[in-house]
Amino acid sequence: MKIAISGKGGVGKTTFAANFARWLSNKGITVLAVDADPDASLGTILGISDDVLSTLKPIVDMKDLIEERMGGSGTYYPLNPNVDDILDDYCIPIGDLRFFRMGNIKGGGTSCYCKENSFLRALVNSLILGEKDTVILDMGAGIEQLTRGTALGVDVLVIVTEPSKVSVQTVKVIQQLASELGIPRVVVVGNKVRNPKDESFLRDQFPSEQLIGVIPYSEELLEMSLNTGSIELPGGSLGVELNTIYQRIANEGR
Repeated sequence: MKIAISGKGGVGKTTFAANFARWLSNKGITVLAVDADPDASLGTILGISDDVLSTLKPIVDMKDLIEERMGGSGTYYPLNPNVDDILDDYCIPIGDLRFFRMGNIKGGGTSCYCKENSFLRALVNSLILGEKDTVILDMGAGIEQLTRGTALGVDVLVIVTEPSKVSVQTVKVIQQLASELGIPRVVVVGNKVRNPKDESFLRDQFPSEQLIGVIPYSEELLEMSLNTGSIELPGGSLGVELNTIYQRIANEGR
């Protein structure tokens, strides 16, 4: 099962991705948790120490490795470099869960990043089309890492939103991109819902088959997002709500 998670910055997307990865792992499912967000905080929220993370550069910033796989520093380079072994060499194991920091598509500027971006897209191809384990891909606000071909390998795209017009607008943009790429299943999860008015706002924006759950505002989840490195899943009524949402995503991905 391949699950991509996206949403506007600050909505709790990465905390959601980390807890979902733990939830799957606790069920004995081998999970590859991939940080493809420029903010690169998934590893911390998964409980990996700063000392370990400080030694792990995003793959897209490893110039020597990219030059080796892309055939040196010349003008011409392969569009489909061999990257299948990179996951084994650069993953951090956490029980049944493996963590991998990929890095983000390079933006425009004075330098040409064609080679790095081609390399990164080859990694996405390997993750989505070749990886046998369950993959949780924590993405940035867009889904630029996915091409039309790799998107067809994604089982579910989960878009996390908070109850605000700006965040909902981001969801609409991502939904449009997902539609253009042909992603078969796109769902929305509401987060940081403080009161019935917030919940009603979200339910007015999305049909029930799209909005698969709403997560109440929680100090516990906020602490996780502030990089405490907690490895425990939330309990109580919050844990029940998260379990229901995760179960719906897992079932839809099969």
